Amino acid sequence: MNKPLADRIRPTCLEDVVGQKHLLAEGRALYNLISSGDIPNLIFYGPSGVGKTTVASIIANATNRTLRRLNGTTASTQDIKDIVAELDTFTAPNGILLYLDEIQYFNKRQQQSLLEYIENGKITLIASTTENPYFYIYPAILSRSTVFEFKPIENDDIIPAIERGFNILSSENEIELNIENGVIKRIANGCGGDVRKALNSVENCFFATPTDNAKKNITLEIADELTQKSSVRYDREGDEHFDIISAYQKSMRGSDPDAALHYLARLLEAGDLPSACRRLMVCACEDVGLAYPQIIPIVKSAVDIAQMVGLPEARIPLADAVILVATAPKSNSGEMAIDKAMADVRAGNYGPVPRQLQNTHFDGDEVESKGQFYLYPHDFENHWTYQQYLPDKIKNKKYYEYGPNKNEQAFKTYWDKVKGNKT
Repeated sequence: MNKPLADRIRPTCLEDVVGQKHLLAEGRALYNLISSGDIPNLIFYGPSGVGKTTVASIIANATNRTLRRLNGTTASTQDIKDIVAELDTFTAPNGILLYLDEIQYFNKRQQQSLLEYIENGKITLIASTTENPYFYIYPAILSRSTVFEFKPIENDDIIPAIERGFNILSSENEIELNIENGVIKRIANGCGGDVRKALNSVENCFFATPTDNAKKNITLEIADELTQKSSVRYDREGDEHFDIISAYQKSMRGSDPDAALHYLARLLEAGDLPSACRRLMVCACEDVGLAYPQIIPIVKSAVDIAQMVGLPEARIPLADAVILVATAPKSNSGEMAIDKAMADVRAGNYGPVPRQLQNTHFDGDEVESKGQFYLYPHDFENHWTYQQYLPDKIKNKKYYEYGPNKNEQAFKTYWDKVKGNKT
């Protein structure tokens, strides 16, 4: 069985690597390290299909060390022991360069088993990960390694790889290709900065197009059909998921409706309706809150409609609600107040409920002043009268501070007038 096209055309020198000029341009730190031949322990961090494995392979091929490869999804502790057993033997006289793909799937013990050999230099580690290494990689490994972040590749930088892919398929199969205008651009735009995904689309377009007289006419229609969803880079369990939903809420909080709609679109294109709805409701309560309290039932209604009709129609009520939240006045006074109150409770800073607020109890002989003594506010002018509500220990505690917005200031003015100096 033939290897995938992405593997068959993998570059063998740094000059042919697509993108990553911030790392691989002449004079950049990683370029200089590789050119020196003195390779330290390296960790390559970034999304899939952006060149991490390619660069690691180029380094491995240029070193005089024995190359061994492991993948964190399938490798075991025994695999590590087998590699260690080769050290100081004729099969690895100059040590081993270990390329460990998806290191985030190695548990702490497996990562620790490499530490001794990384420290003494007998194993040089090049590890790659799609997850944030500072969360997933054992700190002792991190402290002995240099981390380089690989970024999604710009669409225009992917075009040469797509063209090369079509040329190789044409040559291998001895078939002439007629590629309609816009096909290559469509594939580049639809791969989300992932070269591997782009080359998979190239293969799909090639083999999905019928051959007519040793010729294939690859149309924009077939390219659209085979790449229509590939622009969405999204992993519900990975960093990309949390980055997008974080940007989604922060854009609404920051009152930028255009950015909020952009991130909503990315969530919906990935089919992640639950995250879109949940963060929208949180933002309505947390970031708009008392500045416009009517927004909470409005957003809840929009979410209910979205969940009832499902995608793609769900985009409409959600877009309305997102724009409303983004453009509404903001206040987090409610969130700040409850957080202060919960901090007191967790710290044990509370006391017995005042007698007048308790449920009615039988007063025994030991109770000197018998009675409930609760004052029913509706029996008084303006439906309010002074009485103590907080426990004695914290009776003067203030959790809530009125926000500066028009709504809360109107409430403050009202209660200042009613309560006067009685509080």
